[in-house]
Amino acid sequence: MSITEFAVPGGLRTATPGDMTALVGNTPLLRLATAETGHGYWAKLEGANPGGIKDRAALHLVRRARERGDLAPGAPIVESSSGTLGLGLALAGMASGHPVTVVADPGLEPSLRRLLAAYGAHVDIVAEPDPVGGWQEARRARVAELIAGSPGAWNPDQYHNPDNVDAYEALGLELAFQLRHIDILVCAVGTGGHSAGVFGVLRRLYPHARLVGVDSPGSTIFGQPARPRLMRGLGSSIYPRNVAYDQFSEVHWVPPAAAIHSCRRLARHSYATGGWSVGAVALVADWLARREPASARVVAIFPDGPHRYADTVFNDEYCRQHQLLDQPLPTDPETVDNPLGHLSVAWTRTTNVQDPLASQARGDGARVAGLVADGAAAPSLADGEVRA
Repeated sequence: MSITEFAVPGGLRTATPGDMTALVGNTPLLRLATAETGHGYWAKLEGANPGGIKDRAALHLVRRARERGDLAPGAPIVESSSGTLGLGLALAGMASGHPVTVVADPGLEPSLRRLLAAYGAHVDIVAEPDPVGGWQEARRARVAELIAGSPGAWNPDQYHNPDNVDAYEALGLELAFQLRHIDILVCAVGTGGHSAGVFGVLRRLYPHARLVGVDSPGSTIFGQPARPRLMRGLGSSIYPRNVAYDQFSEVHWVPPAAAIHSCRRLARHSYATGGWSVGAVALVADWLARREPASARVVAIFPDGPHRYADTVFNDEYCRQHQLLDQPLPTDPETVDNPLGHLSVAWTRTTNVQDPLASQARGDGARVAGLVADGAAAPSLADGEVRA
């Protein structure tokens, strides 16, 4: 892999004193070459935003809530986050005059917790995972508790709020302006917001474009049994309504060790790297670019940068503790025909993408253990590091 080309945005980003929001968006593209001569993919570097890709969502969610009157001037904002949306909400709260509380779990990196506090956000850490929905459901329950105890407080609800999808239309238009044509878009999937929002634009412009999702083993989004998850920034132990299942042509599950190797390879060879979701997305985009014709335009969205992961992804001691350095980087995924209920451990893919709740309601396919009402948590999660 090597850097071959760099695409700057269409205009300069400048901010006036007190308004950092102008620095969100208009991020650069980096062309990364694969081992196959002439093949490669484009990486959209959303880590160039002040806090990462979810700056876009946070600003849009707050703006729309204020316009509708759901968020009164000066009212508190309370949201569950594994970190990136918290940074965006801290920015949006600062710009709009709202105090922000970020509900997180003990897995939140200490450096990020300190950074959120420096930006003026209050960080509320839940003490115990929910016995059914793990840390993610425990965070959501704590948000509900805080909202109930604070009249006028507002919860963005990134998992189910359609404004989270609409927030990424501008990102789709940026990509179209920068590349003029796109064949394949590769996105990490957590809340489902940026994959649905960006591809909604691209599909209208390029009807034959394909969307490839990247998930984490143990995530229930695409029908796997819920298990404790190590990676942050992708996957879910609930069923977000913002996931546009009908838009995905295929989905990959990338395990932590493969994501780690991919992140570190990016750092060594391109300098542009990031956290778990960046490594996972890059692995899949590289694989797709090697298989597609050299003329195909494959785009991968890199949601963040590397800095918050210095003590995890780029820490040898942490990686050895979790046995992440002993496994070679795989070159190809396993393929499964029916992902519902399939327990993925290695890098796995499927082209049979299904909404597990809809499949369960129809009674077809394999029965997925623990499926419950839309938007709820998947039961039977073991106590452990369950992330969103």
